[in-house]
Amino acid sequence: MASTRKASKAKNDNKEFFEALRLMEEERGIPKKFIAEKIADAIVVAARKDYGGSDIVSCVIDTENEVFSITARKTVVDEVTDPYTEISKEDAVKADPKAIENGFADIKLDPKKFGRVVAQNSKNNFRQGVREAERGQVLAEFQSHNRELVTAVVQRIDPKTGNAILTIGHSEATLPKLEQVPEEELHEGDHIKVYVVDVKETDKGARIMLSRTHPGLVKRLFETEVPEIFDGTIEIKSVSRQAGSRTKIAVWSSNSEIDPVGACIGPRGARVNKIVEELAGEKIDIVKYSDDPKEFVAEALSPAKVVSVEIISEEPKVCKASVPEAQLSLAIGNKGQNVRLAAKLTGWKIDIHPESGFFGE
Repeated sequence: MASTRKASKAKNDNKEFFEALRLMEEERGIPKKFIAEKIADAIVVAARKDYGGSDIVSCVIDTENEVFSITARKTVVDEVTDPYTEISKEDAVKADPKAIENGFADIKLDPKKFGRVVAQNSKNNFRQGVREAERGQVLAEFQSHNRELVTAVVQRIDPKTGNAILTIGHSEATLPKLEQVPEEELHEGDHIKVYVVDVKETDKGARIMLSRTHPGLVKRLFETEVPEIFDGTIEIKSVSRQAGSRTKIAVWSSNSEIDPVGACIGPRGARVNKIVEELAGEKIDIVKYSDDPKEFVAEALSPAKVVSVEIISEEPKVCKASVPEAQLSLAIGNKGQNVRLAAKLTGWKIDIHPESGFFGE
């Protein structure tokens, strides 16, 4: 009767133990299997001291079947000379009925016996293991999103640097002030989209580079909002961006029946408006890509209307675009923004000239 109660209590203890592992996995994002391995290692280290430093103790923590056992394997001998590693035949049979046949006895140990010892002697090792697991989790999580778009929650803004501390899943990362959109104000609790520029492993853990200004952010937003881009029917050929002000994006489709620009704009501008809203009002010019550099440059200078484009040099790539006098300022843009973005989009240096050939008539 007493043994039944003892077995039942041990079972309940095991249940509580595995429930604690499950909660830790949920709350901290660390696999319970990893935690179990670290606990098992800590128990073996602690138990070794009870056996004169001999490595005869093994600990099995099976998180799938919820099995938790600790055993010390001793060699069966006629005369015990080392009580740490040897056991007499009489005592061996009591601990393990097959001991004589096997030549060794597996003695079951009480996990509770090592709870305090593990906490005292192996706490630092265990904590270090958990920290390593957390860093590994962060690295793995972000590597799976490298060059992708992720949703983050703003936890706080550093008043000195202006850096935003974000929570992404179970992980925390920093969005530097320089990678934030100018004039955009972030507040605690805001849900924002950020682009994972790069993920690197360093001695201090994972180094995550996040951005709200990278052209890749706009590209991924279009992939999210335009199904034809996501499925490959429409291809984004290039993106140039001045974050917070204007973006130009060149799109193309091999299917002549599809209007790539119209598909990206969406019915009544619904698709592009969602992206503009996410980018806090940033203007977006969607232009049609062409293999013909003259056509592509003319498109890239949108919203200005281009009369003609003349190739001046193939290497380096230099061209001259002629526009009506009334369109000159529009083609150049405020502080040269439009022509600068068009040049980045196409890869051509663009000289703007009025159609008449004379400036300031």
